[in-house]
Amino acid sequence: MVRVMGLYNFMVAPGAADLTGADLRGVNLRGVNLRGADLTGADLTGADLTGANLILARLTNANLTGANLTGVNLKGAIFRGAIFRRVNLTGANLTGVNLTGADLTGAALATANLNGITLKGANLTGANLTGAVLTGASLKGINLNGAILTGASLRWTKMKGVDLTGAILTGATMPDGTIHD
Repeated sequence: MVRVMGLYNFMVAPGAADLTGADLRGVNLRGVNLRGADLTGADLTGADLTGANLILARLTNANLTGANLTGVNLKGAIFRGAIFRRVNLTGANLTGVNLTGADLTGAALATANLNGITLKGANLTGANLTGAVLTGASLKGINLNGAILTGASLRWTKMKGVDLTGAILTGATMPDGTIHD
């Protein structure tokens, strides 16, 4: 396991970095290019990844609890088994990402691009998806209990078995194109 301590700015050379099992808790990774990086099993609890490039990164079994991923590009990233509790993904690009079974409890996903995302069996209890775009997403069996979906676009999503108990859907575009009251 790699432990990175006391770094204000963490620099990674362009290309695929191997940070498997790295302890990056609370580290400032703002704007860093981690395209294709292997962060399997990394602990990114509370890390600041604002504006970072994580395209095609491998985050299998990574812990992102409380991390700031505002505006991050995660297109094509792999997240199997990753933990996202209370993560801030506001404005992030998660186009086509597979988050099957992910724990996104209390996550901030406002205005995030979730086009074509797979969230099968994921837990989004209390998540904020205000204005998020989920067009063509697979939401089968997910928990959106108490989630905020105000103004979200759910057009053409697959929502079989979705728990919307207590969810706020005001102004959301539903799968059939209707606008929820």
